[in-house]
Amino acid sequence: MFTIDQINEIHDTLGKATTLPAYLNALKAIGVVESVSFVTDGHTEHLGADGYVVSTPPAHQTFTIAEVSDRRLLTEALKETNYEKMSKALADSGIEKWIFDTHALTIAYLDKAANVLLKEDVR
Repeated sequence: MFTIDQINEIHDTLGKATTLPAYLNALKAIGVVESVSFVTDGHTEHLGADGYVVSTPPAHQTFTIAEVSDRRLLTEALKETNYEKMSKALADSGIEKWIFDTHALTIAYLDKAANVLLKEDVR
């Protein structure tokens, strides 16, 4: 199974918007099926086969997720280039988490009710 060190190495090398397809393919190659990032504190759960999960520690201060989601604010939040500012803006837009699917090569943004506000193909 994959380790947090392997994930960190991939993230350090390919964890940019411009290399997102390669990033997801590299995660897939080590056995990651999905990566679920939680906006509230920036931690990520990387899921593999048979319920295997590796979690990262929180990446930033805790943000409160807005009760009402707003797709327009979501699209504005995604324009932020700083991870912490983007996370705060996503929280303000009502996004609870985003999910990378390494097989479908998609990223989905979900609110607290698990509604998908935006799903993007990253190929």
